[in-house]
Amino acid sequence: MVQLLPAANSTWWSPHKCGFCPGRMDLKSPQLSSLMSNPLQILTLIKFQLQFGYRQLHKGARRNSQTLCCATISPDEFPLIKKARGVPQNMDLPTMLPKRKKKPYPIPIKKIRQASRENKKLADAGIEKLLEPPQNGLLVEDLIPVAYEVLEAWKVLLKGVAQLWHVFPVYGCSECAEVYLAQNGHNIQDCKGKFCATRRSCHSWVKGSINDILLPIESYHQYDPFGRRIKHESRFDYDRIPAIVELCIQAGVEIPEYPARRRTTPVRILGRKVIDSGGYVDEPKPWRTSGSAALADLDTHGACDRYPPPLPTEVTRIAQETMDAYEIVRIGVTRLMRKYSVKACGYCSEVHVGPWGHNAKLCGAFKHQWRDGKHGWQNAIVDEVFPPNYVWHAREPEGAPLRNELKRFYGKAPAVVELCMQGGAKIPNRYKPMMRLDIIIPDCDEAGLVA
Repeated sequence: MVQLLPAANSTWWSPHKCGFCPGRMDLKSPQLSSLMSNPLQILTLIKFQLQFGYRQLHKGARRNSQTLCCATISPDEFPLIKKARGVPQNMDLPTMLPKRKKKPYPIPIKKIRQASRENKKLADAGIEKLLEPPQNGLLVEDLIPVAYEVLEAWKVLLKGVAQLWHVFPVYGCSECAEVYLAQNGHNIQDCKGKFCATRRSCHSWVKGSINDILLPIESYHQYDPFGRRIKHESRFDYDRIPAIVELCIQAGVEIPEYPARRRTTPVRILGRKVIDSGGYVDEPKPWRTSGSAALADLDTHGACDRYPPPLPTEVTRIAQETMDAYEIVRIGVTRLMRKYSVKACGYCSEVHVGPWGHNAKLCGAFKHQWRDGKHGWQNAIVDEVFPPNYVWHAREPEGAPLRNELKRFYGKAPAVVELCMQGGAKIPNRYKPMMRLDIIIPDCDEAGLVA
């Protein structure tokens, strides 16, 4: 952290815990002048202030000098000195958002209001907003390969989950959204479904499907996102496709069945009003041919019937490929959403890919009567476009079911990660703290003795 002076014969430092480092260096006179010309050679990794005091010690033919160095370090001035942050040992389980409240804004409301005031000032002055791709309708050339990579990984993910679904049992609660991957359902009493009080919050397990592992998040496909907004009366004129596929299409992926308008001139916006969008064009009719093989690979509908069970020797390989595809999709969607606008309803799970949401009155969540069924659009996060769907981690899928008395010792993991782990895949380290693999599960009699 501290580099020794090259011109010093001897030097000593005694760093103090408060950030004060006194020191003394014995220098010769010729060396002192060269050193004082560049005093920043003393330290190379941290910024601090130097104060030099010069005092002549001896008189005679040979003159020696002594320089007193006092260095003070401010805690806010050395951001390079950080503790090595590794993977934490354990993490808290994901919190369940209440259904009777609006979701929190991803961007603080103060920043949203500040940006709105700035846009209003520009609009009042007649100044157009300077937009960069893709906010002005143009493509981001660097993200086109990322979109193609995400789409190919999405196909591999669908195929892998559909094949592993035949090998490992999947259970879902018929009264709530709980999912569990083991030979039998667990006994944890955390059901929030209808008439859960009569069942003492116990789940009612039935056989699950691929939609219980990969939650189907769909969005309307628009030929021109900056064109006419989707109205409630015209909602059936647009196709519903997975939101990840729609995001890839708007990012530059070309699918003949789902064309998109590619602009050559940017869109001009004054305030909140689009003053020049290049004119409206007639959108092609929606594609509703269910026999297309290209469209079948993009949707979870009927995926378990299209792909047969794998051979026992190929389960580990398929599980690893599925795990890798899951990571590629998640990282790629995160990169695309940093540039391309995606809106989500603050009350329900509806998602729309585009600069603004649609006007279809389909929201049936909390206080939808006050909004006439309209969605409360806000900026979406990755978990709303590609939800992880956390499930309880089963260390022994074929062993005894999880007990309600020991639920604070159990961990959780995304459903795809849990499925691939049971198939023998190596999971990334960032999922292990939430799974709580290093915690020894005690017996029921010993649970009360654990602090």
